[in-house]
Amino acid sequence: MSPTHAARWSHEEHCSALETEVRRLAEAGAQADPGAEVPTCPGWTAAKLLKHVGITHRWVEHMARERLAVPVRPRDVPAAVPEHEKDYPEWIAAGGAAMVATLRATPLDVPLWSWSDGRDVGFWSRRMLHETAVHRADAEFALGREPRVDPAVAADGIDELFGNLAAAGRFATAIGELGAHGTLHFHATDLPGEAGEWTLTLTPEHFTWTHAHGKGDAAARGTASDLLLLVYGRVPPSDARYEVFGDQALLGRWLEKTAF
Repeated sequence: MSPTHAARWSHEEHCSALETEVRRLAEAGAQADPGAEVPTCPGWTAAKLLKHVGITHRWVEHMARERLAVPVRPRDVPAAVPEHEKDYPEWIAAGGAAMVATLRATPLDVPLWSWSDGRDVGFWSRRMLHETAVHRADAEFALGREPRVDPAVAADGIDELFGNLAAAGRFATAIGELGAHGTLHFHATDLPGEAGEWTLTLTPEHFTWTHAHGKGDAAARGTASDLLLLVYGRVPPSDARYEVFGDQALLGRWLEKTAF
């Protein structure tokens, strides 16, 4: 895997966008029946989705506040999960606000643990932005809506996913199990130039990626938002929102192995 590509935005820009996504997730959660199924997260209800995100936000806030350079398990961090599921949206809003405030207050030169090569607070503001944005989309799918992610946020999210895959334990193993040769190309139709194009080169041992125009063995075209939902396994490539070309079996195997 090539080194993680640099983030498109600054730490503060990620924090600002994260603030927006926390608010939107809390709003969607407030409108959802806690027992509603989340179609993009099989086996999860809206309440389970909110509980997962709320615990994750508090885990990250704890690591940043305590400035931890070693890992701590989310289960070992106090989360104060509400007794009643109807109170989850307010809990999400409060925990997300506390997380953003702590991330903003943490200097970039303070070492923080992560599973990637980015071991500072900038890794976590970016990671939580995309964690929250995708789960906000999940909550909106549970409401029967068609979620949209800002094109620039979505493009940075695709960068971040490709940059982190090999470093995230089970995904590194899954990529090795794919055992494929070939190239994949993703093209965002609502972004200019190579900023909206990704070319992945696969070998049986690893993969590399870059922003480049080209013709892959398999290719998918769609908006940046829809491509983010594609590479996160939320929407299948057979959906009418995508144009898919070439070796669809190769694309399908890649998406199956790397679904987050």
